[in-house]
Amino acid sequence: MENRIRDKIKEIEKYLYELSEIKPNNIEEYLDDFKTKAACERYFEKIMESVVDLAFLVIKNKSFATPEDDKKAFEILENEGIITNELSEKLKDAKGMRNIIAHEYGNVDDNIMFESITEQIENDVKEFIDNIKKL
Repeated sequence: MENRIRDKIKEIEKYLYELSEIKPNNIEEYLDDFKTKAACERYFEKIMESVVDLAFLVIKNKSFATPEDDKKAFEILENEGIITNELSEKLKDAKGMRNIIAHEYGNVDDNIMFESITEQIENDVKEFIDNIKKL
């Protein structure tokens, strides 16, 4: 595996670990601690930025079709049999949530964000990384 891909995977794993160290145990803790909430959202944002970067690195490394945008990158990896349709959809949804946080397109739903941080992001991103490592 190319060094840049390996380095990007290590970066994502570091962010996942750091998020796991600060994420609250329940929604009440999340809502009551503004700094922790903001830090969790920032880690979510950084993780998804890095996941997109990783997708583009793999696409370039494998000489797949160049995606028109970030979400298309996941579709290309799906079409190439690297990730499942289900994982592609989850990552596209997470990318959409990242855009909402980063660009403040609207209010972030705290319940959805908490669920994403505590239940979804780690599993989905680890599955993505595992698939990339198999290449």
